[in-house]
Order: sequence, then C-alpha cells, then structure tokens
Amino acid sequence: MKRRPDLVLELEAAAAGRIAGVDEAGRGPLAGPVFAAAVMFLVRPDAELATRIDDSKRLSAVQRAAAYRLLDEAHTAGRVAIGVGAASVAEIGRLNILHATYLAMQRAVTRLAPAPDMVLIDGNRGPAFDCAVRCVIGGDRVSLSIAAASVVAKVLRDRAMHRLAARWPDYGWAANCGYPTAAHRAALAAFGATPHHRPGFAPVDAARRRI
Repeated sequence: MKRRPDLVLELEAAAAGRIAGVDEAGRGPLAGPVFAAAVMFLVRPDAELATRIDDSKRLSAVQRAAAYRLLDEAHTAGRVAIGVGAASVAEIGRLNILHATYLAMQRAVTRLAPAPDMVLIDGNRGPAFDCAVRCVIGGDRVSLSIAAASVVAKVLRDRAMHRLAARWPDYGWAANCGYPTAAHRAALAAFGATPHHRPGFAPVDAARRRI
C-alpha cells in the first residue's frame, strides 16, 4: 500500500512556527511559464480534504480538480493560506529553467498571508527565503502541504496552457500542456516556434533555426 502525504513533517517542525509547503509545476515543458505554489494549513485539514490531496503526478486530472476545489474553498474560509507565483518564458530564457523555478517559488511564498516561519521544499535544494528552509526529497509524496502545493501549481499551470491552446491550436497544448510529446515535437517541426516556446530548450532552438 502506497504511503499518502501527511502532516508528520509539519508537526515535527511546528516549534519553528508556521510551516508552508512549496512545489512547482512545469519545469519540463517546451512552452509556457513555470508555476509554483506555497500552501500553509492554518488549521488541521478535515478528513475529506486530507484524503483528496496527493502528489499531483499520482492524481488524475479529475482528482486534481476536486482536490484544488476543496483547497480553494478552505482558502476562502481562512483555513488554508495559498500563494502562487510564476516565471515567464522570457525569464526562463534569461535565467535558465532552474533559477526561473526558484523565482516562481520565491514569488509564491511572498504571496502567502500570513508569512511562514519555515518552508518545506520538494527536492534536494531550493532558493533562499526570508525564513528557515528544509528541502525534502520526494516531499510531494510525504508532506501534505507540499503535495497540496503540487496540486495548486499543476492545476493553475494547466489552465494557463489551455488558455494559450485556444490561441495556438496547432501544438496540442490542451492535451500536452507544453510537454515534449511526439505530437508537440512534430508541430514544432511543421510550424516553427511560437513566442510562448522556451528559448534554450533544444527542440525549440532547432525549430527557430529552421525559420
């Protein structure tokens, strides 16, 4: 039986104060911004919310949407704090995808109210914050707040790519969300790169050279 995310890490760190989980969505795509979210449970989540949340990669689109809806409702009710940040394609090109992801994470945390005293980040390293930081490898599978952040970031980034897909229908972004699927690569070869394709990614640079 697979382990589900819980609040063990958050409770262990509770002496530090308010604990937020941070995760990103969209480091791997060839197009679109990278998103990050920060989630902080201000009160212990009820069973329905806690059981809906998991690493976004282990949830279907329908399951992610249901988890996001409950998180958004809890946010509106003041039980959960949520901050969202993004870094644009231009920033990805200027900074590289790793540092653009860090920028998105920093933006997400600065939009949390109240501010956290510690952030838990999925992965083995992360950016600097104006509070304590703990990196957790595989954090989106063990920490409920990191898993919640992964859901928020994924849902909102997918929505952004669906909006772009309506304006640029040839690339299949409504289905692939900018990831380098065979269909997306074929469209790049056939139609070239759009302003929303990321410079510095090999298939995109190759498509631009062919124009």
